[in-house]
Amino acid sequence: MAADTPPSKPLVHNVYFSLKDPTPANIAALNAACHKYLDGHDGLICFGAGPLVEELARPVNQRDFHIALCTVFKDKASHDQYQTHPRHLQFIAENKETWASVRVFDSWGK
Repeated sequence: MAADTPPSKPLVHNVYFSLKDPTPANIAALNAACHKYLDGHDGLICFGAGPLVEELARPVNQRDFHIALCTVFKDKASHDQYQTHPRHLQFIAENKETWASVRVFDSWGK
């Protein structure tokens, strides 16, 4: 483990999905898939997934996504296990063709 990788710090894993065809039905389907496949993993201490809040359009709001996923894992090991878990891989396999882009932001929590 690298010197700057705290073994017991929470890892915050945020993912922003943009869809190729962002119809309301497609947005709802991806949101449902996030909840079906990505919640309930070992070491997950916080989970949230949902669509862009349309009415929040201040100049500082990023609006170039359709579904946001926020997960917090108890540590990096839990995150790493999640990345290779069959349910996570199934989520990717079933949904990746619908994505125009995926942006991932990982950070240490407290």
